[in-house]
Amino acid sequence: MATDQNQPTVPQVTMTLSAIAATAATPRPSGETLAEHSTRIASGITQQLADTSLATQGTWVLSWLGVSPGNANLAYLATNTDGSNTFAVVIRGTVGNVTDLLEDLDVGTVVPFNLAGMPSPVWVAKGAMKAFTEVVGMSTDGVTLAQALTTALGQAQPNPTVYVTGHSLGGCIATMVAPYLQSIGGPDGTPNFELHTFAAPTAGGADFADWVDSLEWQANERHYNINDVVPQSWNNLDAVKQWYPSPGPAANDDVKAVLSTLAGLPGPHVYVQPGKDDPLNDSYDPVDLGVVRSSVQDFMGQVAFQHANSTYLGLLGAPDVPSGPVVALVTPVGTAGGPVEVVGSGFGDGVLVDFGTLPVTKEYVAIRDEAVIVWAPVEGVGVVDVRATNDLGTSPAVPRGVFAYGGPAAVVVTGITPDTGRVGDQVQINGINFTSTPQVYFGDTLAEVIQWAPEQLLVKAPSRTIGIGKSPTVNVTVFLNGYSSPATPADEFTYLGLST
Repeated sequence: MATDQNQPTVPQVTMTLSAIAATAATPRPSGETLAEHSTRIASGITQQLADTSLATQGTWVLSWLGVSPGNANLAYLATNTDGSNTFAVVIRGTVGNVTDLLEDLDVGTVVPFNLAGMPSPVWVAKGAMKAFTEVVGMSTDGVTLAQALTTALGQAQPNPTVYVTGHSLGGCIATMVAPYLQSIGGPDGTPNFELHTFAAPTAGGADFADWVDSLEWQANERHYNINDVVPQSWNNLDAVKQWYPSPGPAANDDVKAVLSTLAGLPGPHVYVQPGKDDPLNDSYDPVDLGVVRSSVQDFMGQVAFQHANSTYLGLLGAPDVPSGPVVALVTPVGTAGGPVEVVGSGFGDGVLVDFGTLPVTKEYVAIRDEAVIVWAPVEGVGVVDVRATNDLGTSPAVPRGVFAYGGPAAVVVTGITPDTGRVGDQVQINGINFTSTPQVYFGDTLAEVIQWAPEQLLVKAPSRTIGIGKSPTVNVTVFLNGYSSPATPADEFTYLGLST
């Protein structure tokens, strides 16, 4: 795209465009229709494309957007206004945790993929074919992606360049969408196509990969973090059982069992990645040092970090894209119709707040810096997650963002000190909503509580359960008033030595 050293590289631009596709990749808030949701997504994407601090430099504009029912898949077309005669088709696949993503591809069943001009069909995963069909079939105001691109190219100067790009499952789908768009051509012949995928699992077998690579590309590159599990799918998942090196997290027996299950999903089918390999690093760097213990939680937390858009942008030396709102704390808890303070970040004019499936009426929302004052919907019952939504997306559910109608408040462990030790050592547990009769468990073993305070407990580390496959790292949970505190990496304790 550019030769000036001060200009961003094509991978920096295409990865930024791919990260922007994750805008509002969350359940739409209560009461919002798909059309309203699409409008909000378009507003968020437009806002980010205009951001001059990103690698896209504020020169790209949204030309078309398609969202599938249920927000499972999304694609958009952007036009560069910098005079480079460049367009981008950007695809976002289903967004969820990595295990769900890989299982959704339905790689144990394969189907033929056949486009006009192909000498013969090639086989691809049934799940990839389903996603491809959804993406190319989506229409907005009766206009599909292919029609929107054809119109845009018809108004372009000769010899335009089209980037087709996506991160994760979006990259996988891009390897199918790019040949499809190339087979259609343009008003004045086929434009120059570049295929750039990031963190993508493969869609099909060797015949699919060979066919994709045989097409005429200006560039056909597969960019990946060598410590990301997803690009190892589906031809190298067994190697992941040896991950991660020091400082960890090393795969324990439970993790290896999960990986064995995933590695077995393709059955007899052998998958192959298309494109020119472009590893973005050559060592175990970067690392999320917050999740390095040998446990399933930490391993999957590290996997999520290594796969994240922000990690890929960092590896490419590109600025991160803006994040959506985050809820950090909800207080007080329990009174229907009463005022509730929602503390977090990313709030602004037009923010929407949900209590579970119930929306807070807009006129009852007051904005104050990084907090929102709302009135709990009177119709609510039970224990619900409180989530905030703006044009960039919806906040994730978090342990401290829970509202309990009628109380009591949920119990949460926020940290333990020390987080390593031996049987009988004293351990301080920090958290919220502790009352005077807590039960504290280290794994499945009850601990003795020595001291109590509303936000702090002092306990003795009990004997741990020892056996084949039992990890020395356990979750410390507090059981109180019918609640069990959610297990997170913040409550992990690692036993030293073999004392029981």
